[in-house]
Amino acid sequence: MRIAFYAPLKSPDHPVPSGDRRMARLFMKALRQAGHEVALASRFRSYDGAGDAARQARLCRLGARLASRCVDRCRADPPDLWFTYHLYHKAPDWLGPAIARSLDIPYVVAEASFAPKQRGGPWAAGHTAVADAVYNADRVICVNPDDAECLRPLLPDASRLMGMKPFLDAEPAARARADRAGHREALAASLGIDPGVPWIAVAAMMRPGDKLASYRLLGDALRRVTDRYWVLLVAGDGPARGDVTAALNFGDRVRYLGTLEREGIDRLHAAADLGAWPAINEAYGMALLEAQAAGLPLVVGDRDGIRQFVGEGETALLVRTGDAAAFAAALASLLDAPTRRAAMADAAVARVRLEHDLPEAVRLLDTAVTAARVDRLQAVTS
Repeated sequence: MRIAFYAPLKSPDHPVPSGDRRMARLFMKALRQAGHEVALASRFRSYDGAGDAARQARLCRLGARLASRCVDRCRADPPDLWFTYHLYHKAPDWLGPAIARSLDIPYVVAEASFAPKQRGGPWAAGHTAVADAVYNADRVICVNPDDAECLRPLLPDASRLMGMKPFLDAEPAARARADRAGHREALAASLGIDPGVPWIAVAAMMRPGDKLASYRLLGDALRRVTDRYWVLLVAGDGPARGDVTAALNFGDRVRYLGTLEREGIDRLHAAADLGAWPAINEAYGMALLEAQAAGLPLVVGDRDGIRQFVGEGETALLVRTGDAAAFAAALASLLDAPTRRAAMADAAVARVRLEHDLPEAVRLLDTAVTAARVDRLQAVTS
């Protein structure tokens, strides 16, 4: 099947690394491994973070023009299916529904989010566009279980909603873990840190809002465990870097690695002793799943999306959101227990391999797009 792929928030080939970009690339990879021909349909970014109604109107008009051009270009030889990854009120899909309708091809969306509280708010146009897109979708693939409750009422047929666990290609993380000692030695030498001290890893963008709130809570928790030995290794960068460094004001206990690509993230996770992230308002956090794939025990905020890929007490310690004291206690318990950390590391790798590796995603995605195509063909012939 020839599939036109689109990500309205961030194109898969966007120059700035992020969890969203990684997931878009993984969806494309999984669809290709299922035997489909996948082409990036557009790099048009529909995102408006400020709630600027005028900007949203311009994006809507531009989207309509781009959709019309795409239809004209593809009418003689249309793709078999349109696939949109990650749409929500700040980044709606102004292309897919119009193009799929004009070309009479199936429309499939993955990781759609709909927030009823946004009705009539600063992103009202995007909110309405998401509702219309979901209503017209032949299949809606739900990665975050928190989204399902609000998506289901939008669908004319509830069977179009399909659950899917977060996934990744676990092989790169496995290769990094196999050379844990080498990566640890290299990092120790390059950063001038003691390999005999527990290393805590964080991989997150530095931006205002929930990310900064998580960094601040992490700093609050770490201040409560300064009586123990540890070094914090931070991968990430962004406009809130100054605020992040102020929140993590622990002198030479903290090392900043900047923005890393997937290979560098895997080496960091493989070399470290535990990961820590409060995950305030996180959907599920791609970096956390990558950490588990590399065998990194976690202390992490308790979110439904994160519970999909961690085992409480088995691969991670889940902490009530916003509770710095409880987060510190969980950190202390793992800093003091190297044998337990080792057992959790092995359990994390096994869990990811069994439930969240690429082959299972390939199977589920192939089922979803094939069913959408078959349903559309049957509707035409009936």
